[in-house]
Amino acid sequence: MSWPLASFTILAVALAAGFAWYERSRPSSRTVAAVATLAALATLGRIAFAPLPNIKPTTDIVLIAGFSLGGAPGFAVGAVAAIASNIVFGQGPWTPWQMLAWGLVGLLGAALARWPRPIPRVVMALICAAAGFGYGAILNLSTWVTFTGQHSLAQFGAIEGAAFSFDVAHAIGNLVFFLAFGPALIRVLARLRARLEVAWGLVGPASLALLAGLSLVAVSDRVPAASAAARGSPVAYVERTQNQDGGFGLGPGQASSQLATAWVVIGLEASGVDAARVTRAGHNPVAWMRGHLGALQGPGDVERTIIALAAARAPLGNLVPLLRRAIRRDGSVAEQANLTAFEVLALGAARQRSGIAAAAAWLERNENADGGFGFGTRGDPTDIDDTAAAVEALVVARASSAAETRAARFIAANENRDGGYPLQPGGASDAQSTAWVVQALAALHRDAAAPLRYLRARTRPSGAVDYAAGNDQTPVWVTAEALSAFAGRPLN
Repeated sequence: MSWPLASFTILAVALAAGFAWYERSRPSSRTVAAVATLAALATLGRIAFAPLPNIKPTTDIVLIAGFSLGGAPGFAVGAVAAIASNIVFGQGPWTPWQMLAWGLVGLLGAALARWPRPIPRVVMALICAAAGFGYGAILNLSTWVTFTGQHSLAQFGAIEGAAFSFDVAHAIGNLVFFLAFGPALIRVLARLRARLEVAWGLVGPASLALLAGLSLVAVSDRVPAASAAARGSPVAYVERTQNQDGGFGLGPGQASSQLATAWVVIGLEASGVDAARVTRAGHNPVAWMRGHLGALQGPGDVERTIIALAAARAPLGNLVPLLRRAIRRDGSVAEQANLTAFEVLALGAARQRSGIAAAAAWLERNENADGGFGFGTRGDPTDIDDTAAAVEALVVARASSAAETRAARFIAANENRDGGYPLQPGGASDAQSTAWVVQALAALHRDAAAPLRYLRARTRPSGAVDYAAGNDQTPVWVTAEALSAFAGRPLN
């Protein structure tokens, strides 16, 4: 077998494995949309900077995709960007090598997301620069394999030397591009992922309460958790979607994931159901979560898992120390209000008071002038979800009642006529944001009749909860979140 044939055989196997991995992960429609958008952005970035040889933001975008969305999506963004951009630049034997090289950059980003501590901006920029050299080395290898006949180390060294100036330009461009837009893109993607990965927190300073102080006995349009299973309502629907391995997927029939399984565990426990006793083929979701802790990526995953396992009264292992390594000196996690709010909820769930006051103080300093909170720091666009999460965290922290009052006023001012709430003020109501609000109102001991009526209107006879009016999608995670809102009683 010739060198080119052998190399292309290896390439084909590697690329096929990467795409098979992506497909087997059964990405949600939102993840597919994000991958497509980022691949298009990476492609356009390469085309836009074509007049500047080897200076383009493609490598940075691919690395950030892997860092924010995970290994399989990161690989897909890199591989698709290579083949798509070569429609303009020309396809050839170099295309599979470029697909592999950028796919590996996406995997590098996913590996960086597993680092237990926040990575400083400058360090990330330097890593992007190094990724440029790594990409160049793979392309230089492709030249050595495909277009030379000697295949000696001396020949490879000559190719590396000839390409060095181009690789340096690529690395410098990566560094500059990341410093310019990298952190902003990471925040945007983190916000997207958080929208998919919301986990209901524990409300109440010392108890394992998902909802505190709200009795649904006083709410006329409620869905009682105690009778939910008998009526074929959300509890029964969620239980029917359980996979054979005991876990839950983002939608019925999808592969089990830590994200969906944690949401379901939290929802079941809030409804008074012992999640460890919800079994399929002898497997339960709590055991599934504990057996797949290696799949956690970043502090958001850790926070959500702590909340779920604590709700199920399961051992937390080393998750709390892992979370503490991600907490900055100012008390925040990654200077993001979303992650910092769930830091408080996770520590409260684990009965760990240390660090909660500092995190709450950081949240108070980053409350927007309108009383709401954005995903990141003060000044980020205010949204309903992050405001509700911050309210729950401030209650757990026993923090400033003034900050809670301002946030409650913001929430009340943005209720839609249908009783539901949108993600962004002025938008259409959806079940997820409305469930967040019910949680916040419960924490504040305030009436939640209107948003509960909205959630009931979104509930089908099967028990599945539609995402929004006119949107008949019924992801398991939306129904699981609605469970916590419907339950209305603390977990002790």
